[in-house]
Amino acid sequence: MTIKFLIEKEFKQLFRNPFLPRMILIFPCMIMLLMPWAASLEIKNINLNVVDNDHSILSRKLVDKIGASTYFRLNGVSQSYNEGLKEIERGTADIILEIPRDFEKDWITGNNPHVLVAANAVNGTKGGLGSAYLSAIVAGYSTELIEAQGSKSLAKPISVNKQALANVEVTTLNLFNPNLDYKLFMVPALMVMLLTLLCGFLPALNIVSEKEVGTIEQINVTPIGKFTFILAKLIPYWVVGFLVLTLCFALAWFLYGIFPAGSFLIIYLFAVLFVLGISGFGIVISNYSATMQQAMFVMWFFLLILILMSGLFTPIRSMPQWAQWITVLNPLKYLMQVMRAVYLRGSVLSELFPQLIALILFAVFFNSWAVKSYRKSK
Repeated sequence: MTIKFLIEKEFKQLFRNPFLPRMILIFPCMIMLLMPWAASLEIKNINLNVVDNDHSILSRKLVDKIGASTYFRLNGVSQSYNEGLKEIERGTADIILEIPRDFEKDWITGNNPHVLVAANAVNGTKGGLGSAYLSAIVAGYSTELIEAQGSKSLAKPISVNKQALANVEVTTLNLFNPNLDYKLFMVPALMVMLLTLLCGFLPALNIVSEKEVGTIEQINVTPIGKFTFILAKLIPYWVVGFLVLTLCFALAWFLYGIFPAGSFLIIYLFAVLFVLGISGFGIVISNYSATMQQAMFVMWFFLLILILMSGLFTPIRSMPQWAQWITVLNPLKYLMQVMRAVYLRGSVLSELFPQLIALILFAVFFNSWAVKSYRKSK
């Protein structure tokens, strides 16, 4: 019965705060509304500068086709390649497309027409993907011209950067995400980030705030056990965390039409294990922190590393080998893998056994450490 009154006390303390309940409700809504649009690796609105030395019908059609794409924004036409480079140096252009003289003539006479693509690679992602998008559009334009001319034409494919494009037919099948919607990849991972903040960050700050106020000393002199005290501190935030997770499921379906291909029960099972582990980690930090400022700094330090190395933005397999070994110790990585696997592929429990074992080990380790490190005087 003791834990019942402690949990009641924690809920009263939570709802007496004029700011925290509103933040708990508004914060997930803002994350689900804004982050899927902002946290995207899709590259669009690339500033393109065109240097058309041919001024032919074919060159104008190529420029029009590129301008019709949602990926590029034609911001000007330069008279020479050097003039186009100056636009890149000013920051008004990301990519230069140079169409050489006799472009149409080479096409008609059966020679390989060439175009030059020069990209600003200061932003490697924009430069690399932008060049790939532009090369794909040129290749598609070349295919359209070949089909329009028919088999009797002497025309050859347009090559980019003086490398002829092979006439190989490619059929692409996008599994699990056929429309290549990046939001379908990001939204499940953002739910993991919200659980981390609500169930790991807030309980730690709650305990440290009681240390600063001095009310925790009143608990320490009672016969309440360490395990009971910590459990009473965590349960209200666990409840809040799962309510927010359910709210995120509804927002993902209502706003983006995203619904898991697998079972909700699997998600909740792994979420329970994750919340046990991350809240235990937060309690460990609070046990070693004397002030709110110290706890916030330490939590932010670990939180930043955990999020950046969880696979939220950068695929873990793209990281160096030593960084991939570090991610083995990151609990966020495992729940993100589970969320994306269940949402996108409809994975079942037997396919997620490694993540299950990892989250169980994290929960046991951090909660054991939290109970042992809590210093209670009787």
